[in-house]
Amino acid sequence: MSTNSETPLPESLRLLVTGGAGFIGSNFVHHWCAAHPRDRVVVLDALTYAGNRDNLAALGDREQLRFVQGDIGDGERVAQLLEQEAITTVAHFAAESHVDRSILGPGAFIQTNVVGTFTLLEQFRQHWLAHNQPSSFRFLHVSTDEVYGSLGPDDPGFCETTPFAPNSPYSASKAGSDHLVRAYFHTYDLPTLITNCSNNYGPFHFPEKLIPLMIINMLLGKPLPVYGDGQNIRDWLYVEDHCRAIERVIQGGRAGETYNIGGNNEVKNIELVNTLCDLVDELAPDLPVRPPQNLIEFIKDRPGHDRRYAIDATKIQQQLGWEPQETLTTGLRKTVDWYLAHRDWWQPLLSEAYQDYYRQVYAGH
Repeated sequence: MSTNSETPLPESLRLLVTGGAGFIGSNFVHHWCAAHPRDRVVVLDALTYAGNRDNLAALGDREQLRFVQGDIGDGERVAQLLEQEAITTVAHFAAESHVDRSILGPGAFIQTNVVGTFTLLEQFRQHWLAHNQPSSFRFLHVSTDEVYGSLGPDDPGFCETTPFAPNSPYSASKAGSDHLVRAYFHTYDLPTLITNCSNNYGPFHFPEKLIPLMIINMLLGKPLPVYGDGQNIRDWLYVEDHCRAIERVIQGGRAGETYNIGGNNEVKNIELVNTLCDLVDELAPDLPVRPPQNLIEFIKDRPGHDRRYAIDATKIQQQLGWEPQETLTTGLRKTVDWYLAHRDWWQPLLSEAYQDYYRQVYAGH
């Protein structure tokens, strides 16, 4: 039996979301539960530093949702969940995802992103075989544009056939997991899908990442550290747009295919920071320092810092009819509003462990 053809999905899914208490994963759980109230959604999350049960608190105790604390590297636990919950679809978000942390300690990235993904794939394959290889099963692996490396100023955006050229332990570990997912389709005919997205932003984003870091530091009157000359370019994707894209891929994506997801919002880091400064200055009533641009500090560039990322999302737009709804202007305004309204969410995250990490990365520059 081949899984190469498109197969209609059942009216309701039984969905396992790994990393569903993290940033993108929790936004996806909110999106899926709202859009598909008949589906069973099981969240598996190890609740490492960036996983947070509070990200799912607004969903309450609804019957369609189950939370399980556990590691994707625990094969026995994964196998038990797949069978117990009769899972038909896996949305695999669980990953170590911060480049700076991968430079400080790459081992955790190999363990989670490579070994963890292998364990999950193998358990899903056994589950799929035990149920006579249903063509409606799906394993969707969420990855990053960083696997493609860095672009020159005039290079076209990354497409699905761009060769991999990862430049950090993080991106190398994600490239390894992408290769495993692809191999499981070509070797075992397992119905896998891969998405490679550009930089996400929005609600529930852990404070170490660029956009929440800048917003929170402005609100606290702390320096705004910008690597190098600030001319590094990223394509920014509002997280809700990303969730809608993943939904389209699960519903209509062709098994074995890769889909690139981008926001069509390329901007230099320093321009992004200045835009955030203007927004926070407009929306926050009691800033410690005005204008917040006075807090910008250029610091020594990080090792292996890719100069430019850009995504060519033509394939998903043409084949699945997806395109981003938010511009960078509308998405950033929504994001700043969210952080202003949710101090009770982010303030507890600024723990002593977070402060220690922050000093390791930014002190002495």
